[in-house]
Amino acid sequence: MEKENNLPKEELVDQRGFISKKLINENIDNDSLGTDHIGVEILSVEPNNLYKTISKLKTYGFNYLQCQGGYDEGPGKRLVSFYHLISVGDISTIEKIMEVRVKVFLSRDSDLSIPSLYSIFKGSDWQERETFDMFGINFIDHPNPKRLLMPEDWRGWPLRKDYIQPDFYELQDAY
Repeated sequence: MEKENNLPKEELVDQRGFISKKLINENIDNDSLGTDHIGVEILSVEPNNLYKTISKLKTYGFNYLQCQGGYDEGPGKRLVSFYHLISVGDISTIEKIMEVRVKVFLSRDSDLSIPSLYSIFKGSDWQERETFDMFGINFIDHPNPKRLLMPEDWRGWPLRKDYIQPDFYELQDAY
């Protein structure tokens, strides 16, 4: 990790949120991205650390994948796969719902593959398929890696900001 705001690395670790520090103490690399507008901690992980990070977060009590999706930072910029995890349990024993956000940043010029979380959260099935369909992010070991919204022979990734819509689409006979 490089210096940010001219602070040494040791001081940056102190600025991390509780969950980020806990993961670092367990030798799971991540970068703290601060908090969102409602105070939920946001982490960034490398694609090869995603599965290990999410597995560990599940042991911390984040037992529900509320949302998985993707977005494009802009033409020529990175694609992002994001995960919103919450802790779901007996609501009478929970003072506040615990939440965490995890993001994986992918360069357009690199391999757009990340591990599927299907074996951890079955609910990621269609969410990962939609992210693949709209952005072209591949989910390794997904049980059914097919388009969900677009026809199977569609070319391109419609929600990328550099996508050029075809003038027409010729419907092919599927049978």
